[in-house]
Amino acid sequence: MRTNPVRDRIARGEPTFGHMAFEFFTPGLCRILANAGADFVLFDTEHSGVGIETMKAQAAFARGCGLAPLVRVPGCHYHLIGPMLDAGMMGIMVPMVETAEQAAKIAAWCRYRPEGVRGLAFGMPHDDYDLGDHLAKMQAASARTIVIALIETASGLENVDAIMATPGIDIGWVGHFDLTNSLGIDGQFDHPRYKAAIREVVAACKRHGKTAGFLCGDVTTGRQYLEAGFGALAYGVDSVVFQQAMKAGIDGLRATGK
Repeated sequence: MRTNPVRDRIARGEPTFGHMAFEFFTPGLCRILANAGADFVLFDTEHSGVGIETMKAQAAFARGCGLAPLVRVPGCHYHLIGPMLDAGMMGIMVPMVETAEQAAKIAAWCRYRPEGVRGLAFGMPHDDYDLGDHLAKMQAASARTIVIALIETASGLENVDAIMATPGIDIGWVGHFDLTNSLGIDGQFDHPRYKAAIREVVAACKRHGKTAGFLCGDVTTGRQYLEAGFGALAYGVDSVVFQQAMKAGIDGLRATGK
């Protein structure tokens, strides 16, 4: 089975970089991102309106790219997670994780026994339709799968140490818009409470040998979070990156013609 480049980079203590896709689910997206140097693409199914068929196709397009396909599911339920892994996703992000109990369930759903309780099906997209030894594939799949807990509520922040202490959780990802909203400081990313929250997440990750993750919209912000101790960054959202680049170009052309 193919390995997960995100897992490999984390294991070497290196930062890992990718992109978040909400809109442009085309056959060429994974190859374009890989050519741009991304380690992973994080597909959204919480807010985008797309489902399992689209994700199965994207997992197929990621084959041969050296890019890890990851997906954010809409909620904390096995039936939302298991099919995505069988479709070929190498990692799962779950929104609004608030307790260690939730974290333990998510981790178990993402891995086979003895580490978890993931249902068995082989010769499927997740093992590239290979008909080899299923026991070896179970071990390889459990080892390569990345499990990401979104810390984006006041309750999740309060329990972040216990969440990150949970075996099988690999990344604590800050959902910054939701987190500030939940803390009553909506969008105030310079607020002392938000800055303290960032330090709390990073500290919890470091204590338990986990990685802190974040979605940044620009290089300056990304560097700030790297310096703060984050090791997994998604650079931009597809529709936003495209729109900003188009606006800059069109504005520049219009300014030239004046």
